[in-house]
Amino acid sequence: MQFESLSDFIAMGGYGFYVWLSFGSCAVIILGLLFGSLYEGKQLKQQVKSQMAREERIKKAKEMEAQV
Repeated sequence: MQFESLSDFIAMGGYGFYVWLSFGSCAVIILGLLFGSLYEGKQLKQQVKSQMAREERIKKAKEMEAQV
């Protein structure tokens, strides 16, 4: 489809509001999913790291207990 001007392109033959609203809402949803996934991934890595540190402390405590 070819438009004669930028305003015709934005208007999309009278359906521009719906077209741009759908593009905008899709972009917001995709960005929300992206940032949400990145945030949850970071939290998961921190939880795994703290779990490993906790297990290491327990292991060292058991070793110290066995030596006494």
